[in-house]
Amino acid sequence: MAIAEALSWVGLLVAMAFKYGLDMPLGVTVMGSVHGAVFTAYVVTCLVVFSPLRWRFWVLVLALAASVPPLVTVWFERWADRRGLLTERDSDEPTFWTRVGHVLRELN
Repeated sequence: MAIAEALSWVGLLVAMAFKYGLDMPLGVTVMGSVHGAVFTAYVVTCLVVFSPLRWRFWVLVLALAASVPPLVTVWFERWADRRGLLTERDSDEPTFWTRVGHVLRELN
């Protein structure tokens, strides 16, 4: 998803160059939609995987912040991979979503 998000950013930037440089706005309409969908998928992916991968909250924040500037998601993915943050670790400690589920059950 990180690479797809970066590529869609590049596509949107190229489309913007065509729109403002050559007065051809159709590319921004198409690439804007594509980038919006891929950006949303990247954010949802980060929110889904941070718990099973046992990321600290600041790593999630960094992953989400990386989606704002162009191409930074690729840097984040490489950084996280070098630190072993993209592989699931064995642990008896409950995940974030397990804790949320427990709190919700207790509230009922």
